[in-house]
Amino acid sequence: MTEVLLATDADWVVEEVAAALSGPDVTFRVVRSGQEVRPAVEASTPDLVILDFQIGNMGGMASCLDLRLESGMGRLPRVPVLMLADREADIFLARRSDADAWLVKPLNPMQLRRTALGLLSAGASGDTADAS
Repeated sequence: MTEVLLATDADWVVEEVAAALSGPDVTFRVVRSGQEVRPAVEASTPDLVILDFQIGNMGGMASCLDLRLESGMGRLPRVPVLMLADREADIFLARRSDADAWLVKPLNPMQLRRTALGLLSAGASGDTADAS
C-alpha cells in the first residue's frame, strides 16, 4: 500500500492529485496547512509528500525545509517530496528547499503520475530522483 501525504488548502489540487494518482493500492492523507506536515509525517511516515507551494502561512518551501532539517538531524526519515509550484520562477525556490521534484501548475495528470511514480520507485530503491 502506497501512502501519499498531500499538503494544500485548495480543493481543486486535492481533486486533481487524487484523480491522477488514485488506485486500489494508494491512500491519501490531506493536511490543509504547512504547519501540519511535520506532525503528519511523525505520526505515520508516508511514501511520498506532495506540497502545494502556497499553503496558508507556512508554504511548501518552508514545509520542505522543515522536513529536510528534521531528517538531517535524524529526527525524521527522509521522504521524497514533490513540490507543486505556481510559476516557473518558483522552481528556483523548490530546488533551494531540497524538493526531490517539482511541477508547475496547472497540473498535467500524466506528468504528475509519471513524476510521482518515479519518486516512489527511486525511494524504494534508495536512489535520488531527478527533478522534473
